[in-house]
Amino acid sequence: WLRAHSDDYGVDAQRFASWGPSAGGHLAAMLGVTGHIRELDVGAHLDRLSSVQCVVDYFGPTDFLQMDAQRPPGGMIHDTPDSPESELIGGPIQQNKEATARANPVTYVTADAPPFLIIHGDADPLVPFGQSELLRDALTQVGVSATLYAVAGAGHGNFSDPVVPRMTRTFLDAQLKPA
Repeated sequence: WLRAHSDDYGVDAQRFASWGPSAGGHLAAMLGVTGHIRELDVGAHLDRLSSVQCVVDYFGPTDFLQMDAQRPPGGMIHDTPDSPESELIGGPIQQNKEATARANPVTYVTADAPPFLIIHGDADPLVPFGQSELLRDALTQVGVSATLYAVAGAGHGNFSDPVVPRMTRTFLDAQLKPA
């Protein structure tokens, strides 16, 4: 929709980023790794690509089936039938591994993915820090530029670290500004 209406809003249809925190980080990452998969596009404007030029993922889940194994002491349990991840796929994640894999950004990582900036608190009790390490490692393994910044001692967002906005701005400028 944005590309189809880019002239109406004065945006460059060739310079899009996806960016989000937590569940939004999951969605931003999913768009980054699936934007080139035409079979996943639905709705109007199918003549336009869904791909983005870069992704900013703030502490998004990346592999639901590994979250409990990475869970810090006292952290959220994800392998329950009423977890957000189970609700997203429509059933317990451990009993629906195929559907769960389809909801995981790491499933779709290829060399076609755009550059990623990943920001995550290393003391996050809701989305384990290891989720961001998994995504970074999967991306760099296929040659995609992926930077992971660990916010020391931080939990699930609300970062006070001044590096975070500066790093985000620098990344977006490098990826989206015309040469």
